[in-house]
Amino acid sequence: MTSSLILAIALAACAATMIGGLLALRLADKLPLVMAFSAGAVIGVAFFDLAPEALNAGIGIYESRVLLAVAALGFFSYTLLDRLVAHHDCGNPVNLARGMIGAASFSAHSVMDGFAMGIAFQANHEIGLIVAAAVLAHDFADGLNTVNVVVKNGGSRSFALRWLAVDAAAPLLGAAASLLVRPDPGVLAILLALFCGFFLHIGASGLLPESHRARPRASTTVATLAGAAFLYAVTALVR
Repeated sequence: MTSSLILAIALAACAATMIGGLLALRLADKLPLVMAFSAGAVIGVAFFDLAPEALNAGIGIYESRVLLAVAALGFFSYTLLDRLVAHHDCGNPVNLARGMIGAASFSAHSVMDGFAMGIAFQANHEIGLIVAAAVLAHDFADGLNTVNVVVKNGGSRSFALRWLAVDAAAPLLGAAASLLVRPDPGVLAILLALFCGFFLHIGASGLLPESHRARPRASTTVATLAGAAFLYAVTALVR
């Protein structure tokens, strides 16, 4: 019964991801505003979800400063990777490889979402339902963000849809994996901290500046704050 429930909710997360991504494509004419909302949502995921979860998973294993250092390592590692990818494209903010790296990061995060949800259900149904609510909301934002980061970096609609399909399948893969293994809390804490650093870079160094460059208006700032507030509200409601 638990296995069926986990997979059913993982399928719902797949649908939420697809809906978020298709919405981003439908609102292509308002892409700067959607991108600004995504920037706030991505940064919100890092601050309000990944960082607290990493610290909680690391209780009794790592000191807080160690996990924060891992998050910083994730941020600067992504910075280095981003610079290497953009090395032959200086002066051009559009870089398809950069978009692929960003989309792959969101997809990896979706795998972790599905994995965490599955483990939570195995521990306790009430906790599982709380985590599932967060996963559904996060994966909607991930679908939106995946499409935005690909399109922003020169990807076509069809290319963005292929990455969206990968991201949509990711929570199902993670949920299935959770039925086969038990996670080591120490490894989970490190991975969550790394993803925190990755997402801070994607949001703060990629989506946020680009949205303001494309539409330097007050509405862009409001959209960014709305994205962050949305993620804060989601995480506050489900904890």
